[in-house]
Amino acid sequence: MATAEIMQEKVAHPEIRQTQCFIGGKWLPAASGKTFETIHPATEEVIAQVAEGDKADIDLAVDAARAQFDGGEWSQMDARDRGRLMYKLADLLEENAEELAALETLDNGKPIRDSRAADIPLVIDCIRYYAGWADKIEGKTIPIRGNHFCYTRSEPIGVVGQIIPWNFPALMCAWKWGPALAAGCTIVMKPAEQTPLTCLRMARLAQKAGIPDGVINVVPGFGPTAGAALVEHPRVDKIAFTGEDKTAKIIQRAATDTMKRLTFELGGKSPNVIFADADLEAAVAGSHFGLYFNQGQCCTAGSRLYVQASAYDEVVDRLAERNQARQVGDPFDPATEHGPQVDQAQFDKILKYVEYGKEDGAKCISGGERHGDQGYFVQPTLFANVTDDMRIAREEIFGPVLSVLKFDDVDEIARRANDTNFGLAAAVWSRDISKAHLLASKIRAGTVWVNCYNVFDTAAPFGGFKQSGIGRELGEAGLAAYTENKTVTVSLD
Repeated sequence: MATAEIMQEKVAHPEIRQTQCFIGGKWLPAASGKTFETIHPATEEVIAQVAEGDKADIDLAVDAARAQFDGGEWSQMDARDRGRLMYKLADLLEENAEELAALETLDNGKPIRDSRAADIPLVIDCIRYYAGWADKIEGKTIPIRGNHFCYTRSEPIGVVGQIIPWNFPALMCAWKWGPALAAGCTIVMKPAEQTPLTCLRMARLAQKAGIPDGVINVVPGFGPTAGAALVEHPRVDKIAFTGEDKTAKIIQRAATDTMKRLTFELGGKSPNVIFADADLEAAVAGSHFGLYFNQGQCCTAGSRLYVQASAYDEVVDRLAERNQARQVGDPFDPATEHGPQVDQAQFDKILKYVEYGKEDGAKCISGGERHGDQGYFVQPTLFANVTDDMRIAREEIFGPVLSVLKFDDVDEIARRANDTNFGLAAAVWSRDISKAHLLASKIRAGTVWVNCYNVFDTAAPFGGFKQSGIGRELGEAGLAAYTENKTVTVSLD
């Protein structure tokens, strides 16, 4: 059978191999003996019972990470050898890409076509990129006054606690592991309780690659127990968190006693601006992708679509046509474009916001209801006649709900685009590149795309302004979050 034909067949569910805590290189049940269910969002069926870690398991994991960082082989290893092990991990991820993609689709519900084409290739690329940085984290010599030799060292920050979300489980794992491993840190990770399976599988592959036991530790569990214990632990040097701004504020307060280093990648309500002079076919296609990709479960989702008045009706009509044609269904079918939301809570939240939109006077052009009668499927939903004060235009929905607003000129749209507590991403569509650059300079967001959307590369820094985050991930900038800068001054007298 031809490869193309195989790729179009429905994909089989993967074998579930790892469901316990991974601590110090061992697979362990939770100390309490508790487990929790992880659910397939397309069928609402239980996939597996996963160990429910809490403070006792976090304590063990931190001990393992601390011992490896303070005096284990990882702390003594040459940087180039760390990089070599990371390259080996990337190779193993690539060898197991089909399994990982299927596991991601099973646990998260995202279409297999996206897991195959986007998530797992980006995971592999991220680990390879940071493997190349491992022996290039350098200090400087500084000409200070007097007869002294002064230099700086970039040293690993220590034991890092990493808490990741459920929308891109494998990719968020890679974004956190990559710079931490390159810098020489050790890790205790808490994956989202909705989607622990790919992280646990990746931990096994890291062990197989030869990364020493205790360098990577994974404790599945819940935020108020496992997550809180990790944040409050006195021997954890840093917390890296991706998720909701409300949770980040809890972490900030909890970390004050230990003065941990913190980096946050948080939510957004990203403005996406289409000028009338844009290539409307490209703008509509890109804007549709910018919201509905991953069922709208993207922190960068272009959920506030501002369209210049003279192009407004045409853009709305074209978006509605795309929604009608979008194939919603079984995420293991390679033809499916739109899968379920991750869980019941997210499903309920999205449908609640659909009702808010209707109550506030927006016009529901398409969607707005559940798809089918099994699984957490929400139809691709489009609202027109939206105004800036409506809840669907101000609050992060994290689902397939697009709000289309009308604007007239550049000065007006810059002000309106910035009228939010968030500042993660934005986009501008125009054939007038000077106008696009001008608006990009005025929008307060960590990433601004021009005539494209959701273009990510491991080499490009990513993070938010305002309440969308603290610090940056990816690129050289992402390494700064995992290093401390030490100054050494030597007398030459």
